[in-house]
Amino acid sequence: MLTVTTVNVNGLRAAAKKGFVPWLQATTADVVCLQEVRAEAEQLPDEVREPEGWSAFHAPATAKGRAGVSIYSRTEPTRVQIGFGSAEFDGSGRYLEIDLPGVTVASLYLPSGEVGTERQTEKERFMAEFFVHLTELRARAAADGREVLVCGDWNIAHHEADLKNWKTNQKSAGFLPEERAWLTKVFEQGGYTDVVRRLHPDTTGPYSWWSYRGRAFDNDAGWRIDYHVATAGLAARATSAVVERADTHDLRWSDHAPVTATFDV
Repeated sequence: MLTVTTVNVNGLRAAAKKGFVPWLQATTADVVCLQEVRAEAEQLPDEVREPEGWSAFHAPATAKGRAGVSIYSRTEPTRVQIGFGSAEFDGSGRYLEIDLPGVTVASLYLPSGEVGTERQTEKERFMAEFFVHLTELRARAAADGREVLVCGDWNIAHHEADLKNWKTNQKSAGFLPEERAWLTKVFEQGGYTDVVRRLHPDTTGPYSWWSYRGRAFDNDAGWRIDYHVATAGLAARATSAVVERADTHDLRWSDHAPVTATFDV
């Protein structure tokens, strides 16, 4: 079995003070993918920079205090790659991949965007380049007899079932028609599968992000934007996928919840 967790930590140093460390010590995951670490490795406490029992890899952004992705693996990988060959984005702390026996696992933090601003055009450029990488990665993996799993904060809710207040967010970044169409393209043309949705086809949510504003968490007014996106062979072997939602608002150590999937490999 292979169990993989992905979570946007909303600042790893802050999360470490709120409960991330006990969670990491207790998890049964084989691989943990983090996004929005927002720190360089030397700024992290020892227990999260190099936690005992894990091989840890960090890809911070060149812009201080922004983005950043990490991967913890209980098995030492045979290859580690930061970025996906993009002149614009490889230093942005948004992509890290490792090779484990039979599978490539990646941690992705796709830009969030903001309608009518450069942030949205940046997101669009990222998506265009990243789709090329996804298709090439799948082809290389297939040639090597490997599967691919890209985990992370994709910052797009794919369908109406993926966010509570979809009617009022149809012109919001993260639920724009062109963003949703791009994600459809990843699945239908790119050859990938949304693992959580495959296992929970008729479920509203399960949401993985809730705003800190108001009572979004208490009312479960969330978004499902944290995905396990796998090649078909691996997705077919997924046995479970759950959102590790905190019992109460005060027990949260991020505005996202960990999303954990298990595969019979």
